[in-house]
Amino acid sequence: MTRYQCRWCGYVYDPARGEAQRETPPGTPFADLPDDWCCPDCRAPKADFDPVEEGGAA
Repeated sequence: MTRYQCRWCGYVYDPARGEAQRETPPGTPFADLPDDWCCPDCRAPKADFDPVEEGGAA
């Protein structure tokens, strides 16, 4: 599964890990996150995330 990185603060959403603050279980793809999901670190909207290429940064 593809990881996604916040353009503003660098937080990386890793679907293999999920996201504890919003109780998103491991295995949840980024596309399946709710439309109102936002960065847990800086509150940037889901639209401000870019896919991260395997083995490196976006």
